[in-house]
Amino acid sequence: MKIVIQRVSEASVTIEDKIVAQIQHGLLVLLGIVEEDTQEDINWLSNKIANLRVFNDEKGVMNKSLLDSNGDVIVVSQFTLHASTKKGNRPSYIKAAKPDVAIPLYEGFVKQLETDIGKKVQTGQFGADMKVALVNDGPVTIIIDSKDKK
Repeated sequence: MKIVIQRVSEASVTIEDKIVAQIQHGLLVLLGIVEEDTQEDINWLSNKIANLRVFNDEKGVMNKSLLDSNGDVIVVSQFTLHASTKKGNRPSYIKAAKPDVAIPLYEGFVKQLETDIGKKVQTGQFGADMKVALVNDGPVTIIIDSKDKK
């Protein structure tokens, strides 16, 4: 699994002109899934997101986690995170998991993250044409790949 985390002061997801997710202070998480991903990847990334110290403390230092700052989360599935651009100019998405594998892993990731942060996680809709709006706070953007944990 690969994620792009963006610390936001606001973010939303719109599908067919309807806002389906909206937060103020928190994280927007873009999630890309490959066929080899497992529950171990879910657990590791969810724990990392909950405890990653990317929010400012009283001194303006990034010392607080999502748990410490009581931030909210939106998770958006994004198969394009696994694009290969090595050959030609048209990205290949062959590494991205097919929906029959990706959907259960995506749903499991959201459930695990809800458990780890102790609150509801808002989401986009898997496979939908989504409009994602955000104000990146900082800006803070971090890319994490669960395959790089060792």
